[in-house]
Amino acid sequence: MKTTKFLKTAEVEKKWILLDAEDIILGRLATFIALHLRGKHRVDYTPHVDCGDHVVVINVEKIALTGKKRADKIYYRHTGYVGGIKSVTAGKLLDGRFPERVLKKAVQRMLPKESPLARRQFSNLHLYVGPEHKHEAQKPTKIDFASRNPKNVKRA
Repeated sequence: MKTTKFLKTAEVEKKWILLDAEDIILGRLATFIALHLRGKHRVDYTPHVDCGDHVVVINVEKIALTGKKRADKIYYRHTGYVGGIKSVTAGKLLDGRFPERVLKKAVQRMLPKESPLARRQFSNLHLYVGPEHKHEAQKPTKIDFASRNPKNVKRA
């Protein structure tokens, strides 16, 4: 009888992945990123070890939303004061100062909730507005996510 092989933290080899988010559907990209951050795409996946990859995403401001989500999807936050609930639409976030927050929240909500492991895995996500990023030295592998499935790209 064989025993299950669990990864040790020192044995993990992390890869770097580069994704271009231009005209890619938000939810499809977020699930792909969450899968790779957790390491569930690996054969030697271990639930209690951070065995996921580093994911670099460029052109985050050009991400696509289907239907009327750009106007109807609402993000809520609370100031901490009585009656201090604030809301902003996805369109305003994408057109505003920090458009990467839309993808950041989508991925964060797909990871395990509020644990040190989830925070460590989430820190391996690097989001950039525009085509430039500062991880050229790590030689990230570029993945053409748009060509994997025709549904990944926003149609006109």
